[in-house]
Amino acid sequence: MSNNVNEPIVSVRQLAKSFGPNRVLSGIDIDVQPSQVIVVIGPSGSGKSTFLRCLNGLETAEEGTVRICGHALVDNGRMIDENGLNRIRKDVGMVFQSFNLFPHLTVLQNVTLAPRSLARVSAAEADAQARALLAKVGLGHKADVYPGTLSGGQKQRVAIARALAMRPQVMLFDEPTSALDPELVGEVLQVMQALASEGMTMLIVTHEMNFARDVADTVVVMDHGSVIEAGPPAQIFGAPREARTRSFLQAVLSREQAV
Repeated sequence: MSNNVNEPIVSVRQLAKSFGPNRVLSGIDIDVQPSQVIVVIGPSGSGKSTFLRCLNGLETAEEGTVRICGHALVDNGRMIDENGLNRIRKDVGMVFQSFNLFPHLTVLQNVTLAPRSLARVSAAEADAQARALLAKVGLGHKADVYPGTLSGGQKQRVAIARALAMRPQVMLFDEPTSALDPELVGEVLQVMQALASEGMTMLIVTHEMNFARDVADTVVVMDHGSVIEAGPPAQIFGAPREARTRSFLQAVLSREQAV
């Protein structure tokens, strides 16, 4: 990580990405300070997930610059080489909509796999760390079972523990509750809220507006591949400047009230 304490832990400048003729990101500028929680909201298809995937090299940006933990991930539209990418990925944990757990491995083995194979952590150390992380997410008693026996919420909490096992500096969450039954959403958001209170730097794409209001330091609103406004939750939810933000929030909040 950079020694410059004033440098953002994530810095994005003029990030752009297209899929064929479809421009999905255009001129994204975002800075994230250490321990800051950024929540990204906006209508489906606005580029939110693509933006997150560009921050750990799962998608290749075509324009712009991305720096994470003092290292360039994208420099003037050029992605760094595989060695540099792997180094940055050790600092960036990601939790997806789908859990992506290995069904043939136990919960404990899922969490210890990356530290043992990528970070060269000893089996004993990886095991102890994994058990502590599983206890942290409320699943210490599930260490030796297989993912197929878990609920969706439990699987997502294991996925969070697995991402934390690499001791990342930044955590990315791509709609982590969207695949869950409504009654299981709270248990995952509770774990994320605890991480935020502990000072974990987080970028979160979500449709959970109450969670965004409670946890975010800054709410970023995206539409058609661009950031249309950003600010503290009180401003975005209480007095949004953009008409598009107002119409989006009105639609989302009215759906939540109808449920």
